[in-house]
Amino acid sequence: MQLVNGLHFKNVRGDLFGGITAAVVALPLALAFGVSSGAGAIAGLYGAIIVGFFAALFGGTPSQISGPTGPMTVVIATVFSGLATDSENGVAIAFTVIMLAGIFQILFGVMKLGKYITLMPYTVISGFMSGIGLIIIFIEVGPFLGHPPSANVVESISQFPYFFTHVNVAAAALGILTLAIVFGSPAKLTRFIPSPLLALIIGTLVAIYFLPDSDLPLIGEIPKGLPSLQLPTFNIAKLRSIMGYGLMLAVLGSIDSLLTSLVADNITRTSHDSDRELIGQGIGNLISGLFGGLPGAGATMRTVINVKTGGKTPISGMIHALVLLIIVLQAGSLTENIPHTVLAGILIKVGIDIIDWSFIKRAHQISVKATGLMYLVIFLTVFVDLITAVAVGVFFANLLTVKSLSDLQSTRVQAITDPDGNTDLTMAEKHILKQAQGKILLFNLSGPMSFGAAKTISQRMGIVSKFEVLILDLSDVPLIGVTASLAIENMIKDACDRDRKVFLVGATGRVKERLQKMKLLKLLPPENRYSERIFALQEAGTYIESVNMKMQDNKKPSKEKFKT
Repeated sequence: MQLVNGLHFKNVRGDLFGGITAAVVALPLALAFGVSSGAGAIAGLYGAIIVGFFAALFGGTPSQISGPTGPMTVVIATVFSGLATDSENGVAIAFTVIMLAGIFQILFGVMKLGKYITLMPYTVISGFMSGIGLIIIFIEVGPFLGHPPSANVVESISQFPYFFTHVNVAAAALGILTLAIVFGSPAKLTRFIPSPLLALIIGTLVAIYFLPDSDLPLIGEIPKGLPSLQLPTFNIAKLRSIMGYGLMLAVLGSIDSLLTSLVADNITRTSHDSDRELIGQGIGNLISGLFGGLPGAGATMRTVINVKTGGKTPISGMIHALVLLIIVLQAGSLTENIPHTVLAGILIKVGIDIIDWSFIKRAHQISVKATGLMYLVIFLTVFVDLITAVAVGVFFANLLTVKSLSDLQSTRVQAITDPDGNTDLTMAEKHILKQAQGKILLFNLSGPMSFGAAKTISQRMGIVSKFEVLILDLSDVPLIGVTASLAIENMIKDACDRDRKVFLVGATGRVKERLQKMKLLKLLPPENRYSERIFALQEAGTYIESVNMKMQDNKKPSKEKFKT
C-alpha cells in the first residue's frame, strides 16, 4: 500500500495550478469561517493550512481539498460560545474537542466504518445540510448589518428586530455590494479570480478609500508567525459535553468529507478509499486542534475547482496549504482592514449554496412523508442541535423504510388453495391441488423474510386448521430473519398439534442454516422435507387419497349389523 494514496509526479504542473487556485478560493472562506466561529480569523487560516496539508498527505481521495467548512464551523461555533465562555480554560477545552474529533475519525477509519457512514437516507442528509445553510445565514445577518456576531442561532434570530431597526448603513451597503459581486460576477471573470476573493478585495478597498470614517467592524490585527501548541485540557464537570461535541464533529466531518469524496470520484472517474480518508481527516483535525486551528473536512467547492484547474494528486492539496501558510507568514497585515460585513456577505452566499434547493423544489412531488421528514430535520438542526436532528431523522426514516419493506414482503406471503389464476404453478402442480379438493394449503413465501413479514405469517396461522396438509414453500427465500423463523415455527407447531401433515420445501443455504440453529427442522421428520415443490405436492396428494380411502372404508356398513 502506498504511503500517500494516489501520489505520483506526472501531473506536477496541473497540481501546482490546482493547488494555487484552491488556496485563492480558500483564503476568504478561511477568514470568514474563523471570524464566524468565534475563535478568530487566524484559527480559520490555521485550520485550512493544517487540515488541508495532512488530509491530503494521509487521506484516501487524491484530488480532495480539505479545510474549514460551513457545517463544521456551525458546530465549533456552538462549542466556543458554550464551553469557551463558561470555563476558565474554555478556549483550551474547545480545541481539545477538535482533537477528540480527530481521534474519533481515526478510530472510524481503523474500524473500517467508512462504507457505513454515508449509508444515510438522502432526506436526512438534505435536511441537515439545508438546516446548516439556514444557520449560517441567520447568524450572519447581524454582522451583515454591522452588529457583533453571535454563534447562537436562536439568540441571533431573537435579535432580528433590533438588527433591522438599528442598521449600520455603511456596513449594510458594503454587505449588499459583496452579495452583488459573489452572485453577479461574470463567469469569464471568475475563471481568473474567484468571486469570493474578488468581493473580499473590492469590499476591503471600498472600506479603506471610500468609507474611512464610518464605524465599520473590522477583523483587526492577526497574529503573525507559526501557531503555538495547545495542550489538551479537560473539565470533569463538562466531560459529557466535551465527548458529545467531539463525536458530533467527527460524525459530521466524516459525512461531509465522504460526500465530497463521492463528488471527486464522479468528476475524476476514480475511486476513493473511504477508511483511509477518515484517517487522513482525523490526523488533520487532531493536529489542527493541537495548534489552535478550526476543524475541517473535505470542501466540495474547493475540490471541484482544484480538479477543474488541473489538480489530480495529493500534491495539489499540500500546495494549497503551503500557499496559505506563506500568506499567513508574509501577508497577514493585509487582512487587518477586512470588514466583518464583507465576510458575512461571503458566508451568506455559502449558506444559500449549502441549502439543497434542487431537492426542496421537488420533494413534495416525490413523497409527502419524505418531505415532512426533511423539514423536521431542518427544524431540529436549526433550533435543537445536529446530532438530535440526524438521530431523529435516521430513526423515522428507518421506520418508514421498514413499513415499506413490510408491506412489500406481506404481498409475497401467499396462501394458495385454489390453483386457478396462479401463474407460478406448473400444470402438474395445479392438477394435484384440484384433485385434493381444497384439502391442501400451499403456503408460498418469496424474497427476504424479515420481522416485517412475521405479522402476515402469524395472521394466516388461523386458516391452517381448515386443511389436512400444510406445505411451506421456502424455495424463493434467500434470507430469513429470526422473527419470521419463529412465526413459521409457531405455524408448524400449531399444524402438528392439530394432527395436520406438514411438508417443508426448498430450505437451503442461509435459510437452512438459520432453521437448523433454531432447531426448527427437528419438528419435521426428514421424509417431510423436499428440495422441490412438485415432490411435496405429490406426497401430499397421496396422503389425501389415503385419508379419503380410510374415510370411505369407515362409511361402509358392517356385515354384523345385518345379521338377525
